[in-house]
Amino acid sequence: MSRFTFFNRELSWLSFNYRVLQEAKDLSVPLYDRIKFLAIFSSNLDEFFRVRVGSLRAVMRKDSGKKKQGMETSELLLKIKRRVNRYQEEFGEIYRKQIIPSLNRNNIFILDENNLSPAQIDYILTELSSEILPEITPSIFEPGKINLFLKNKALYHFVELVSRDEKETLSYSIFEIPVEKFGRFINISVADGKHCYIFLDDLIRVLLPLLFEGFVIRGVHSVKLTRDAELDIGDEFSGSMLEKIKKGLKKRKNGLTSRFLFDKRLSKNSLKILKKGIGLAKEDMIPGGRYHNFSDFFGFPNPLSPLLESPAMSQIKSGIADYFKVMKSENRLFYYPYHDYSVVTDFLNQAATDPDVRCIKITFYRVASNSKIVEALCNASKNGKEVTVFVELKARFDEESNIDVSGELKEAGVVVHYSIPGIKVHSKICLVERVVDGRVEHYGYLATGNFNEKTAKIYTDFGYFTSDPAITSDMKKVFDYLLNFVPIEKLNKLIVPSVNFLEWFYGNIDREIKAANEGKKGIIIIKVNNLEEKSVIEKLYQASNAGVKIYLIVRAICCLIPGVKDQSENIKVFSIVGKFLEHPRVFYFHNGGDAGIWLGSADLMGRNIYRRIEVVFPIEDFASRTTIMQILKSQLKDNLQSRVINKSQNNPYRKSKSTRTHNSQEEIYNLLK
Repeated sequence: MSRFTFFNRELSWLSFNYRVLQEAKDLSVPLYDRIKFLAIFSSNLDEFFRVRVGSLRAVMRKDSGKKKQGMETSELLLKIKRRVNRYQEEFGEIYRKQIIPSLNRNNIFILDENNLSPAQIDYILTELSSEILPEITPSIFEPGKINLFLKNKALYHFVELVSRDEKETLSYSIFEIPVEKFGRFINISVADGKHCYIFLDDLIRVLLPLLFEGFVIRGVHSVKLTRDAELDIGDEFSGSMLEKIKKGLKKRKNGLTSRFLFDKRLSKNSLKILKKGIGLAKEDMIPGGRYHNFSDFFGFPNPLSPLLESPAMSQIKSGIADYFKVMKSENRLFYYPYHDYSVVTDFLNQAATDPDVRCIKITFYRVASNSKIVEALCNASKNGKEVTVFVELKARFDEESNIDVSGELKEAGVVVHYSIPGIKVHSKICLVERVVDGRVEHYGYLATGNFNEKTAKIYTDFGYFTSDPAITSDMKKVFDYLLNFVPIEKLNKLIVPSVNFLEWFYGNIDREIKAANEGKKGIIIIKVNNLEEKSVIEKLYQASNAGVKIYLIVRAICCLIPGVKDQSENIKVFSIVGKFLEHPRVFYFHNGGDAGIWLGSADLMGRNIYRRIEVVFPIEDFASRTTIMQILKSQLKDNLQSRVINKSQNNPYRKSKSTRTHNSQEEIYNLLK
C-alpha cells in the first residue's frame, strides 16, 4: 500500500467537466460560446455515464459477492450521483437565469407551449403539424410488464392519458421525439421582428391533442436513457477483428442502462410504472429538468451571426511551396489551430503527385468525415504510389467511421491494416519514402493530435515535419511492428511505450532529482490531457520531496494531489479551459540548463503506458524549441483561463501578483503571427 494519496479518477474527471461549466457562466465569454460550453458539458457528461459509470456498474455487478469491493464501488457511484446532481442544478441556474435573459436582451426567444402567440400556434397547427405528426409513433403499454426498449441517448415523451369516457383510468404512452429528422430547435418567428424558436419537445406538446383525440392529457414529461458503451468484442486474439467489432457495435445498441434521466416533476406512480416497464434499477434513476440532451445546443441557431460569438481567427498560412525541399534543410513545427492544418493535406497532396515518391505509410485513430487526407491517400494510390494505412478500429465511438474509411481506402487500392489484439494504436505518424537518383530519402510527420482536419480547427496540437535520419529510421521500425509484427528492439530517438517509455521518463526525473540533491536547479514541466497512472505520480511525488520544482498543465483527469506536506509541496497543477480544447502532450526536463523537450501522443495513464502504441519525439532544433518554451511560459502565466487544481478540487481561477492579464490562447496566436 502506497503511503501517498491520490484523487479518485472519476471524481477528478467530474471536476474537469465543472471547469467547462465555469466557462458557461463566465460573463466575459461571448454568449454563443457560453451556450456551446453548456453543450460540451452535457455531451461530456453523457459520455462519462456511457463509459465510466457503465464500467463501474459492471464492476459492482461482478463484485456483488465481494463485500469490500462492492461497497467501495457503490459508495463511489453515490458520490458521483451527488456531485452530478449538484452540477446539474447549477447548469439549470445558468441556463434559466443567465443564458435565457441574455438571449432575450438580443431579441432572441426560446418559447414553450405556454407563451406562444395566436399566430405562432396557428403556424404550428397549419404549417408544421402535417410534417411532424406522421413521424410520431406512440406506444401504449400495460403497467407492470417489461415491454419497452429505449434507444441510447434518444429523447422520449412519456404521456399520461385519461379516456374521455373512462375518466378514472390512467393510460400511458411513450414515443421518441424525432430530433434526427427535424433538429431540436424550430424557427417560429412570425412577422413580429423577433427571433423566436421552440424546442421540438414543446412544439409536439402543442400537437398532442391531435395525436390523442379520444383522451385528456394529464401530463407530458421528457425522459432519456443512456446505455453502457463498452464494446464487447470477446477474444481479440482469434478470428477477424473487423467482424468482431461489427458484431460488437450491434450489441452496444442494446447495452445495459447506465443512467435514466427523467423530469423530476413526474409522479411517483408514473416513475414506478416506467421503472418496471423499462426494467430499471433504483440506482439507474436520476431526476433532471424539463429538457434533456443539452448537447443539441451545439446546433442552436444564431440569427445575428457573427455577433454574440468569438471573432473568427485568421489562421496562419505556412508559405511552403515544396515540402520536401524545405524538410531537407530544416525541421518545421506547426501549432494548430493557430496554424492552418492545410500543411498536412498539402504535404500529402505533394507526396501523391511527386514522381519520386515511392510509398506512404500513416496511422489513423480518428479521421474527419469527407476527409481531404483520405482523399489525398486515395489519389496517391491511384497514381501508383504504395500507400499503407494502419486503421485503429477500436477508437471508441469512431469504430463505425473507421470501418467506413477503411472501405473507401481499400476501393482506391490502399493497403489497410487493422487493430492489433490487446492494444490500441494511438500514435499519429506519417512516413513518406522517395527515391531520388537511386538514393532513398525519408520524410516524417509526427503529431500530438489526430489526422483530422475538423478537430484541428478547435483542438490545439503540435505537428512536426522532419527528415532527421535517426527519427525517420525509428518511424520505419514502428511501422515494421505495426504492419509486419517485427519486434522493436532499439530506438535512436523516439520514445514508445513497452519499448523505452518508462526508462526514458524515470531517467529524466532521476536526473532532476540528482540535480536538486546537489543543490542545483531541478525543473520539470509537463502538459498532458490526463495524469492518472499511480506509479508515475509516485515518481513525481518523489521528485517533489527531493526539491524538484514541478509544473503541470493538465486539461482533464488529474489524480495527483498537489500541495500536500511531505508529498507534493513543490508541485503546482493548472488546467486551461478556453475557446480551443488543449490537447498537446509536452515534456520538459531542465537537465542542468541543457533542457530536453519532447512532444507526443501519450498521456500519463496506465492505458497509454502499458496498452497502447504511442510515439513521443524529441525537439532538438533551436527555432522549434524556442516556440514551445514561449507557449509553455505563456500558459504558465495565464490568469484568465487557467484554474488551479488544489486539494479541494473546487477549480479556483488562478490569481497573479501581476496587474496585467494573460490569456494564453490569445497571446500564443499573437506570438505565432
